[in-house]
Amino acid sequence: MIIRQATPRDADAICVLQNAIIRDSLITFTTVEKSPDDVAGLIAGGAPYLVAEDQAGLLGFASWGAFRAGPGYAHTAEHSIYLTEGAQGRGVGRALLAALEEEAVKAGIHVLVAGISGVNQGAIRFHERVGYTEVGRLPETGYKAGRWLDLVLMQKILRVRTGTGPDSVVSTG
Repeated sequence: MIIRQATPRDADAICVLQNAIIRDSLITFTTVEKSPDDVAGLIAGGAPYLVAEDQAGLLGFASWGAFRAGPGYAHTAEHSIYLTEGAQGRGVGRALLAALEEEAVKAGIHVLVAGISGVNQGAIRFHERVGYTEVGRLPETGYKAGRWLDLVLMQKILRVRTGTGPDSVVSTG
């Protein structure tokens, strides 16, 4: 398995994986499928996307983006991670997320947030195992497939700070 920066050529495979999850699960609350052109554009524009692959093809991908608008949130991001069924339980998610966290630290991100569907217990356990803490649960915040769904917010502080400014980093977590 290798983990690398995604390129626009990965957009089709990313969309196949992500759109199946959008269509067929309650893991994400969105019902709007992604187009390869949109994903390729994000990647070409510098959006942080990593892919994990082996000789058979894509195993999963991870990305991060703004948590909320405004300068006060500039050092906080929300990540997404998607794995194929065959990649689950093989350490792919752990490796992919660790690589994404390294990239986030290089980009000045202090905290990564995971917004997880309350029905996705596997993702909640996974995030706990890799150092994320549940910091909030928003009951019945999402609605999909005729069901109200809870949103579980988990976070990981990526940097330990000695002071209050963004340059006061002493180590990464």
